[in-house]
Amino acid sequence: MGLFTLFTTEMWERFNYYGMRALLTIFLTAELVTGGFGLDENEALAIYGLFTALVYLTPMIGGILADRILGQRKSIYIGALTMATGQLFLAYSASMGPEVLEMKKTLFFIGLGVLVCGNGFFKPNISTMVGDLYDPKDVRRDGAFTIFYMGINIGATLGPMIAGPLGEKIAWQYGFLAASVAMLIGFFWFLFSHSALGTTGMPPKYNREKTRLMKRDVFDIAIYYLSVVALVAGMIFGWKVTPSVLRTILVILVAAAGVGYLSFSIGKNTHGKTEWSRVGVILILAFANIFFWSGYEQAGGTFSLFARDNIDRVVGSFEIPVSLFQTINAIFIVLFAPVFTLLWLKLDNVKLNPNTPMKFGWGMLLLSIGFFIMAYANDLTQGGAVKISPLWLVLVYLMHTWGELCLSPIGLSMVTKLSPPKLVSTMMGIWMGSFALANYLAASFKSIMEKFDLPMFWFIAGETLVAAIVLMLISPFLNKMMKGIK
Repeated sequence: MGLFTLFTTEMWERFNYYGMRALLTIFLTAELVTGGFGLDENEALAIYGLFTALVYLTPMIGGILADRILGQRKSIYIGALTMATGQLFLAYSASMGPEVLEMKKTLFFIGLGVLVCGNGFFKPNISTMVGDLYDPKDVRRDGAFTIFYMGINIGATLGPMIAGPLGEKIAWQYGFLAASVAMLIGFFWFLFSHSALGTTGMPPKYNREKTRLMKRDVFDIAIYYLSVVALVAGMIFGWKVTPSVLRTILVILVAAAGVGYLSFSIGKNTHGKTEWSRVGVILILAFANIFFWSGYEQAGGTFSLFARDNIDRVVGSFEIPVSLFQTINAIFIVLFAPVFTLLWLKLDNVKLNPNTPMKFGWGMLLLSIGFFIMAYANDLTQGGAVKISPLWLVLVYLMHTWGELCLSPIGLSMVTKLSPPKLVSTMMGIWMGSFALANYLAASFKSIMEKFDLPMFWFIAGETLVAAIVLMLISPFLNKMMKGIK
């Protein structure tokens, strides 16, 4: 029942995030007269990359706050309310006309900033709570994370499927508003079903047998929520912080967070050779994670633009909305997650279950295969002169889904198993930090490849193939460093 509570809460949060993400690039490039901003593709991808990078960077801070002060439950409440508010800012901005363009932009960036901060509170802590439901050596843990991953992808399916067409075909603001409503549903679900979690996620200084938050915690939640919204609004509205300034802030935050984590949090709370060895595995695989997700996250950027410009989207008299293509991966996750859950259990029963680093290698290999297919399909378009079948993109998403199922839920499980007891949310934040750099690189690939006149999809296919081979070769050494944790 605890897993079901977290599964459903995460499902609505992912509806919120992926519903908005499905709209972001095409909204930014839409003409002003249609409610968009009329940006060119590289500028839109830069904003998209900055947003998605910050979305995965702030969990590093949220993880520390949860471990040291708030606990996971309070952090999730704060994050959910904050993200719902961020979507309301986006919806209001989208409803404004071009005659108030500067205010429209300001409110839009406030909305993105509030979403980023809310995600920092929410994202590392709900995943940590899934791990806390199981003993570190419980063979069901990887399966539980795969089931939890189904919740993520049900939400990732419903978001683009509902919010996408609402925004793309009716009015942009309705898409963002649908995402806000979804997050509020998740908030109230978590509020009314928290009893299934027992003592999991309580603040660190609470009695271990306590299962309910107290009245003072409600005050803390309100203060953190209001402070975050006011701070972001003040920075962007009052201090005129622009995307280029945010990009500088991102670089500073990454450097400061890295020094802070390595010098203080990890150093202070990691003890003995065994813990240090396991932390080393997390850091190595977090580095590998960057290669995977910088390719995979083309889905919300260049893949959306490819679907818009190069895919034959007309079926009879119906034109498939671009945003619906982002449901393909999530649908495949929901279909294949139970298959992979059973696969790991069956392989474990016959002593053939691959170790975690080897699963990462297989995930990277499948991603590479997907990009080889994508590169070939892109060549078939002859530079955009020929529109190709949607099935090419479907096949790419299938390969990437299988790769994701070998890597992402296993990675979440791995972090909760290998982290020192006092650093679980902190290490989950570091894990999310690798997504931050990956997302920023993902959005930068197009402009970098154009600058050096390199074929982007062929390049990504090649680099991820090399990464897959390296991971498979070093997997026995990493497995030894895990010191008995499978």
